[in-house]
Amino acid sequence: MLIVGEKINGTRKLVAKAIAERDAAYIKDLALKQVEGGVTWLDVNAGVSPALENEALIWLIDTVQSVTDTTLCLDSANPAALVAATSHVKKTPMINSISGEAKKLAEILPLVSQNKCPVIAQALDDAGIPKDVASRMTIIRRIMEETRKAGIADNNVYIDPLVMSLATNTEAGLIALDTIKTIRVEFPEVHIMPALSNVSFGLPARTVVNQAFLTLAITSGMDCAILDPNDKGLRSAIMATEVIMGRDRYCMNFNRAFRAGRLSVAPKV
Repeated sequence: MLIVGEKINGTRKLVAKAIAERDAAYIKDLALKQVEGGVTWLDVNAGVSPALENEALIWLIDTVQSVTDTTLCLDSANPAALVAATSHVKKTPMINSISGEAKKLAEILPLVSQNKCPVIAQALDDAGIPKDVASRMTIIRRIMEETRKAGIADNNVYIDPLVMSLATNTEAGLIALDTIKTIRVEFPEVHIMPALSNVSFGLPARTVVNQAFLTLAITSGMDCAILDPNDKGLRSAIMATEVIMGRDRYCMNFNRAFRAGRLSVAPKV
């Protein structure tokens, strides 16, 4: 499964402090730990006002790239910051994100097309986040129509079905899972990439809920996720699910991870 490491995000207090103080050592350590966790992309989100974002995002990019060549996921709603950032990356980045919002489609989609970037597309529009599967699919179909017009291949689109918190709506998990299943049938070539941990926001023992949702989402058609790659429980759930679904030939990945101590295993008593 493909993973975006979620931790370099300026909305997190310690990351915001590191960005404000230009604490490169903290950001480098955060990047390397996620790389060790097996990410495909590293999300970089400055989490600052648009007036400060260009400089902060470029500093983050330069800092991360000084210690790893892992591909970056540029996380911003600010087209100017994304344009500035794309000139500093060493590899073609992922863009996070577009949506059905008219402004994002008009201003960010051309940048995606021009740079041939993979892009995350969120199932929301100017009216907000739909509460049902049918409305989300209406938005997704409109986004796919626009990405195809822009010459973006379906397999370069990573749809975020928008996982919401169970603490505020106990149907949120089922809505997300049904959306994933519908996307997989209707658009078989796209990738499906939710921000996984949203499902447990506001609940205790969040990793337990995240693991259960992850397994169900993979069996529903999810092939990517934005998550914490250093959560051993999540990594274990991914590898165990892939073994059960016949995606790990001779269980080699699972066995290697066990021998390396990367799985969450209860101690012997």
